[in-house]
Amino acid sequence: MELVQTLQWLVLTLEVENFEVVGGSEPLALHSEGDIVIGGFFPLHYVAPKPQQSYNNKPQIPPCSGFHERPFRWMMTMVFAVEEINRNSSLLPGVKLGYRIMDSCNHIHNSLQALYSLLTHSEAVSKIKARQSSTCLYYSPVPAVIGLASSSPTRAVAQTLGPFNIPLVSYFATCTCLTDKHFYPSFLRTVPSDLFQVKGLVKLVTYFGWFWVGTIGTTDDYSLYGIQAFSNQFGRQGGCVAFHLTIPTSPTMAEILEMADKLESSTARVVVVITAEVDLLHLFSELAQRNVTGIQWIASEAWVTSNRLASPDFHFLLEGTLGFSFPGVSIPGLKDFLLNVRPSPKPGMEFINMFWEEQFGCKLENYAGAVEKPVCTGSEDLRQTDSSYSDVSQVRISYNVYKAVYAVAHALHTFLNCDSVGHNRGLCEKHSSFSNGQFLQHLKMVNFTNQFNEKVYFDSNGEPVPLYDIINWQKDSKDKMRFIKVGSYDGSAPHGQQLQIMKNAIVWTKGERRVPVSQCSAPCPPGSRQATRQGEPKCCFDCLPCADGEISNQTGSTDCIKCPEYYWSDKDKVKCVAGEEEFLSFYDAMGIILVALTLLGFILTSIVTIVFHSFRYTPIVKANNSEISFLLLLSLKLCFLCCLVFIGQPSRWTCRLRQAAFGISFVLCLSCVLFKTIVVLLAFRTNIPSSRGRKLFSTAQQRILIICTTAPQICLGTGWVLAAPPFPFRNPNYQASTGRIVVECKEPWPPGFYLLLGYIGLLAFACLVLAFLGRKLPDTFNEAKLITFSMLIFWAVWISFIPAYVSSPGKFSVAVEIFAILSSSFGLLLCIFIPKCYIILLRPERNIKKGMTGKYSR
Repeated sequence: MELVQTLQWLVLTLEVENFEVVGGSEPLALHSEGDIVIGGFFPLHYVAPKPQQSYNNKPQIPPCSGFHERPFRWMMTMVFAVEEINRNSSLLPGVKLGYRIMDSCNHIHNSLQALYSLLTHSEAVSKIKARQSSTCLYYSPVPAVIGLASSSPTRAVAQTLGPFNIPLVSYFATCTCLTDKHFYPSFLRTVPSDLFQVKGLVKLVTYFGWFWVGTIGTTDDYSLYGIQAFSNQFGRQGGCVAFHLTIPTSPTMAEILEMADKLESSTARVVVVITAEVDLLHLFSELAQRNVTGIQWIASEAWVTSNRLASPDFHFLLEGTLGFSFPGVSIPGLKDFLLNVRPSPKPGMEFINMFWEEQFGCKLENYAGAVEKPVCTGSEDLRQTDSSYSDVSQVRISYNVYKAVYAVAHALHTFLNCDSVGHNRGLCEKHSSFSNGQFLQHLKMVNFTNQFNEKVYFDSNGEPVPLYDIINWQKDSKDKMRFIKVGSYDGSAPHGQQLQIMKNAIVWTKGERRVPVSQCSAPCPPGSRQATRQGEPKCCFDCLPCADGEISNQTGSTDCIKCPEYYWSDKDKVKCVAGEEEFLSFYDAMGIILVALTLLGFILTSIVTIVFHSFRYTPIVKANNSEISFLLLLSLKLCFLCCLVFIGQPSRWTCRLRQAAFGISFVLCLSCVLFKTIVVLLAFRTNIPSSRGRKLFSTAQQRILIICTTAPQICLGTGWVLAAPPFPFRNPNYQASTGRIVVECKEPWPPGFYLLLGYIGLLAFACLVLAFLGRKLPDTFNEAKLITFSMLIFWAVWISFIPAYVSSPGKFSVAVEIFAILSSSFGLLLCIFIPKCYIILLRPERNIKKGMTGKYSR
């Protein structure tokens, strides 16, 4: 790598030695001789001529136009810093700094032309001095260059100087692209990279809730990289760029009118502008002529402190402008130095003479032209002027220039061993050859604290500490625009502490105190969410209400939040409330009806029991197997009472008890009916002698058989309850449509319930078959027919129960099961016992033995 750089330097040296100015003149320069000469580039003019070569004559160097006072102040600040260093005996003692400052015209072509002229002059002068004086630095080229202002010319110059390790220290080139040390190894700057400014701009606009903004830039690297980075980061924060306007290098009137129309018609009322002030003059002039107001301008550091744009012509357009600027200071002695500048006919003073003519609107005798202007006397007083040149109360770019010159001086101080102890104690070593590569390393490691108590150093990328002031354009009592600091941004601070804003101190566009609104669509109120319109930016949306069970409790929500389990959205969809628990309560109308029917059935069964007990010795009671009848009545009471376990809020014990009690009660009931039917059939159809039949189906045998048929259900129910007991469960599945939480008994083993039901069905089927076989018994004793009818009712109820139970939601499934229990229980009670009670109570004449045997005479 060193060999390649040496060859490149040799080529440049040969070119410099044989360089001949083929044009009519060399570029103008402000220069002062010294032991070490520092180069400088400033955009003193902002309109560069287009090269027009005929190739018939020697090319001339056409002058630039549009003199700029502000960069002239930057240039004079460099001169002031150099002279201040030369007067400082503790910095570079015995070494005089010189300078050679040239006009870059803010253009790549002119900047490179000035660079080659600078190197040519420095090469020639250094060789002459080396021969004339032994005290001068041997073969000393330009050790460093201060410049440039714009990023595109800076890239060209930095890429040219990089292979030769000649440091280029910029005071205003902020493009992030210059951070790449592969292409720009010798580039440093005293101004932060746009990377930090863009981050700050994004934080600034999002801080005020602006997510719908426009952008304006130019075609240079500063704008292109800045706008691209801003758009990307702004988009990641949820923002949208409504439009982007690119100002051409030389815009036509039609292009200016088109851009002005776009600005007027856009719904974006906040516009971020990342470009230099000179590029905005035509557009802002057109907007001012149209009397456009209400746009909140967000300025980059390139124009946020522009005195030219702060003129009265733009007050109503740009009042309230907010933007980033570099920290400003008041440099002691600078104002007096600037005000003591005087024109001179001497060579090398052309820039000062141009400034003088521009400032006072006159013409120096030596430069008199065709334009009729008064002649400058040279005694005009700068103290009587009011311009950006003389306003140094808070200099910013000038301060960056000042720091750059001092950084080079401190690096030279170290490089020349000015603090070494020896026979030249207190002086610098001036007899060693100058190596740019070595000096560049010293410059990168410079670290000092200046008189403003600011620590000046470069990081690994050649960048300073990213500090910014936030400036607001406010009119004072004299109707003059002032740049007021209303906050700061420190890119090196921890996250959340970088942006500091004094919100109440800001004056917005049109002088208002209320934060402007810039939006494509108004933020959605709480209870709704944003729905992006197809084919439009995400900032343009419709507002849709949240679905049931979802909320949005903030303005501008992009999504609705689903409520936690067991919670439901309120009617406004702004908060989640605890879901209303639902179960078959004793206080519900349905619950009251079912309880009433249950009690009615229990009371009726009790009355029947009393009647049967009172007439237990009558033939009809005896003939109906009184013991089984009483056991059947007991089981029917249990069937009615088990319904009460299904009503009310489910608990651990009620969940375990309800299905087991229902299953066992019904099996006991059906077992009684089954053997009651068998006894009837045996009494009328068996061929077995009565004595033997009574032994086979005696009372004891009936008890055992009833116990045997009930035992499987008892075992099944007990095992189910112990192994996989049902438990109370808050079912959220119904919540999605009703907002209520159904409290029910969850069965971890569903087959248990269907096994209970299946066994009941098996017994009911057996009862139905046997009763059907005995349907043609004598009319005087047709209990089999009544049992058949009761079993038909039972089967009709329970066959319809299963689909109704499965399809009924929430508490209605419990009501369906209770209804099935009550219906089948009432069916058994009414079909089997009511006819007998009718005979006992209302037709006692039939309650005799002859009536039971069919021999009763009507």
